[in-house]
Amino acid sequence: MLIEYGVWVTRLALAVVFGLSAWGKLADRAGTRQAVGDFEVPVRWVPAMAWGLPVVEAVLAVGVVLPWTVAAAAIGVLLLLTVFTAVMVRLMRRGKHPACSCFGAASATPIGARSIARNGVLMLLAALVLWGAFARPSVPAGLPADTATGLALVAVLCGVLAWLIGQVGALRRRLDEQALSTLGAEGLPVGSVAPEFDLLDVANTRTSLADLLAAGRAVLLVFVHPGCELCAALARELPRWRSRVDLTMVAVGNGDAAEQAAWGVEQELGDIPSLVQQGNEAALRYRVRGTPSAVLIDADGRVAAPVARGAIAIRELILARKSVRTQLSSRSNGHQAAMRGPR
Repeated sequence: MLIEYGVWVTRLALAVVFGLSAWGKLADRAGTRQAVGDFEVPVRWVPAMAWGLPVVEAVLAVGVVLPWTVAAAAIGVLLLLTVFTAVMVRLMRRGKHPACSCFGAASATPIGARSIARNGVLMLLAALVLWGAFARPSVPAGLPADTATGLALVAVLCGVLAWLIGQVGALRRRLDEQALSTLGAEGLPVGSVAPEFDLLDVANTRTSLADLLAAGRAVLLVFVHPGCELCAALARELPRWRSRVDLTMVAVGNGDAAEQAAWGVEQELGDIPSLVQQGNEAALRYRVRGTPSAVLIDADGRVAAPVARGAIAIRELILARKSVRTQLSSRSNGHQAAMRGPR
């Protein structure tokens, strides 16, 4: 009986996942069309794909629940996930990371290693469902009616809860974007006290501005996003630029710590630490409106320069820092030589 329960639960779980995916795409038609286009579907096929994909997902969600269609639906899920994964891998190999609106535009995040891992888990779940369709074809008929119905209701409630959590996250992102768009001039005034923050690093430990300043060096906060191609190009240059100056350089990204870590490895950031905003909390405090951008903070914890927007401006900011330090060093050496006098 325990195996029968497991078979029923896996079918319900797969149905909830594909049901949420279909609902999210149908709820935001414009976002779905944009996502389909970003995955390089030919323009003439975008409208049909934007409609057909969620319909297919909805049919598969219903199919894995019904005992007489579960095997065919599980095979359909495996084929669909295989195609999705192959397309993602092809795009990632070409250096492209379009937003995956797998559960609607509200949950859109750039594709990456996490997306491939998620698809792998779902493929394993579909394989278990397919096995159960042949090993226990009587499910759910062989289960007590009240128990089978109760599990189905719990699955529906879990799906609704997951959808609500996604909506709250999307609302938070919209509020952050609106707050950024209504700010005054970009960046904080030079000389103002740098706002404190407390962000997760890729190892899920907290790091604050005070921690970064503890080394007694200036700090350069480089705001990036894993889905930004300009950010990727910039990130590959950061280790070389940092070797020329004596400052603490930190990449500040958005979203998931594991995804940010994988992105850092892919861009060869090396020992440049990465911090992760859950929304845009650090960007809001420093009035940074886009990526890539950088904020320089002096060792005394004050904003040292206007916001640098773009790779060229960030490079100039770093080189200007090097030039200032070189001039100060030269003046110091000259002053010491004058104090010693001729011998």
